[in-house]
Amino acid sequence: MTYDAILLTSFGGPEGPDEVMPYLERVTAGRGVPRERLEEVSHHYLALGGVSPINEQNRALLAAMRERFPERGIDLPIYWGNRNSAPFFADVVKEMYDNGHRRVLAWVTSAYSSYSGCRQYRENLYQALADNDLVGKMVIDKVRHYFDHPGFLQPVIEDLEDKLQAMVKDGLDYSEIDVMFATHSIPDAMGETSGPPALRETFEKPGGAYEAQHLAAAEIVMNKVHSDLGVSSVSWQLVYQSRSGSPQIPWLEPDVNDAIRDIHASGKKGVIVVPIGFVSDHVEVIWDLDNEAQETASELGMYFARVTTPGSSLAFTDGIADLILERVNGAAAQALSPLGPWPSQCAAGCCPNLRRELKVIAEASAE
Repeated sequence: MTYDAILLTSFGGPEGPDEVMPYLERVTAGRGVPRERLEEVSHHYLALGGVSPINEQNRALLAAMRERFPERGIDLPIYWGNRNSAPFFADVVKEMYDNGHRRVLAWVTSAYSSYSGCRQYRENLYQALADNDLVGKMVIDKVRHYFDHPGFLQPVIEDLEDKLQAMVKDGLDYSEIDVMFATHSIPDAMGETSGPPALRETFEKPGGAYEAQHLAAAEIVMNKVHSDLGVSSVSWQLVYQSRSGSPQIPWLEPDVNDAIRDIHASGKKGVIVVPIGFVSDHVEVIWDLDNEAQETASELGMYFARVTTPGSSLAFTDGIADLILERVNGAAAQALSPLGPWPSQCAAGCCPNLRRELKVIAEASAE
């Protein structure tokens, strides 16, 4: 398959106070999230001026991709579209078509398998084609998951090593520190059905492929950190954050704040949180980790640090280029865990929509 354009595909966020509630209503439409919860979350955005940092970070990443990709041999125009805020997918798809593009490769700012992190984007992009009467006239494929790609993990490894060494310099022993790899919680049912049907029974429930991929990424990071620092006594765990659903529906646990309290009770003195589930500093990272999790640690008298996200770093930008080159010219796929490289095309029935089945782009034929 040859492509004539790249689409940076992302979640979106409000860029002013008046956009906050409409944005949150779009994000949670049909999911039964109580109004009180939306109002609570709206205050997180309003505390930041009503502006999510995600769009500005995507602009920075877009600029980095446009600057770096030609040096990597990728001479394709790069567009940017969002699920929940301008520039909306339907508008960008129309713009690409009007500019003459017919075969588009979408890279998504989500490294893991889940309905909300993969299939929903494929639904959204199909709907964008349908809204513009472009089904059958334009092809949009999606880049594979990259949870164990070196370009995604290298910036995390480097900053975690710096944070660990700084905490030790402050007087802690490595054995007194716990590393928490944090990601967005999802409903148990979404976790259990994440990943391709053929592999679903091989993953532990309720986390499924979603949890397995995060654990694989965390293990890669910690193995490299232990090797680089010459230590083996740093404990770590996977934790969850940013739950937003109905209280009656079980979501993946433990919550990061509960986990901090538990390690404090066990005698740990320091916690380093790694937002492994995010590619940039979303509101969930800034509010739920830099504010709430840090406040929990501070109340307990614990040392606290938060590791950076890949953002628009050169390593991550090059990692995205690697993923593009896999599809454009058949370059070798890079993966650091036994789970990877993840398939280049989503299997039929992968990460299903548990409410209703909708048409999607970029799906392999059913086996």
